[in-house]
Amino acid sequence: MQGVAALHIEPAYQNPFYKQTLEQLESVADRIDANPSSLARLRYPRRSVMVTVPIEMDDGRTETFMGYRVQHSLTSGPGKGGLRYHPDVNLGEVSALAVLMSWKCGLMNLPFGGAKGGVSCDPLKLTPGELERLTRRFTLEMIPFIGPMVDVMAPDVGTNEQVMAWIYDTYSMHMGHSVPQIVTGKNVALRGTAGRREATGRGVVYCIEEAARLLALDLTQSRVVIQGFGNVGSVVAKELAHRGAKVIAIADVTGGLYNANGINIENLGRHVATGRPLNSFSEADAIAGEKIMELECEILVPAAMERAITRANADKVKCRILAEAANGPVSHDADVILGENKDLFLIPDILCNAGGVVVSYFEWVQDIQMFFWSEEEVVRRLREIMISRFEEVHRYARDNNVSMRTAALSLGVGRIAQEKTQRGLYP
Repeated sequence: MQGVAALHIEPAYQNPFYKQTLEQLESVADRIDANPSSLARLRYPRRSVMVTVPIEMDDGRTETFMGYRVQHSLTSGPGKGGLRYHPDVNLGEVSALAVLMSWKCGLMNLPFGGAKGGVSCDPLKLTPGELERLTRRFTLEMIPFIGPMVDVMAPDVGTNEQVMAWIYDTYSMHMGHSVPQIVTGKNVALRGTAGRREATGRGVVYCIEEAARLLALDLTQSRVVIQGFGNVGSVVAKELAHRGAKVIAIADVTGGLYNANGINIENLGRHVATGRPLNSFSEADAIAGEKIMELECEILVPAAMERAITRANADKVKCRILAEAANGPVSHDADVILGENKDLFLIPDILCNAGGVVVSYFEWVQDIQMFFWSEEEVVRRLREIMISRFEEVHRYARDNNVSMRTAALSLGVGRIAQEKTQRGLYP
């Protein structure tokens, strides 16, 4: 390995997911034309911030949470990445997600670096008031490290438009004027952009359409299995059903659903919107959530958390197209197993789910210019970019006889490494 030294992970970043991102970097280091010293700089984040977030709970006691913000690379522009609220958030996980954001922004040729943040908490157990105080205190702790030209947050697991509104307001109050470009994924009324909420799911579907076209696969005759029914999974389900595909199974943290004749996505959406758990939906049979990954189907969409497919279940995957709507849903050793299946077409995460950061870029640009686009224009530009990058990745994979993942990583990492090489090291 010329580009990257022997695999060693600093104790602060010890995490299987982070190790996976370093293994991905190693896998393409010899393939891309980049300075070894530039690649070495990509092994660890430029900045990792860990803070305590004490808040007053509704019952009057004080509880302290741990918060993180990791900026992997700022060479291409301000850091860009989501903020997640989840009990399992830790420095290693957030660092891995920041690395993936770097590769993603490089692949999509966006003027951003990779960043990610999180607070270790269970948002479902916090009241609205507690969530607001948590968000505002976290933002206060992060003010020295964020800014429209430094690091821009967005929603992720456990956060939403309202959380972004609180960050926007807290930051603006400290600056003394309105700064809408400090976050993306805001409500349109707060100078968010039309189409941002659906952007990641739509991007996934555009990639699936292109893969189906290459494989001569008729979507109207395709069975779909989706892990996750949140902001991304629900949009993918709705869009594919609208195109005539049959969504036969869906799962989330409450469990899974199966209906061989297809699940009515509109009815399921209304069911979940009332606050009832997904697995209590009466129009489908209950199934163990982890079992849906083993169902025979044409399209499998992991749209939940990372490492959903591992060595333990990789050989049980029975799909034609595997669309990685989540970040890092396939472990490195599982990727090797899947790569042996010549009938499987994998759409890698840094391409497949990049629609969110693409439209976040649109929102950031609109906020800076204070000139806003119609949803039709946002959707049109998103589709153009997603298809263009899909074709670029597929062309690289075909011409170099490598997997789609290797192609996407080679292009994404290569762009960032080249920028670092050309800019040099200061001082």
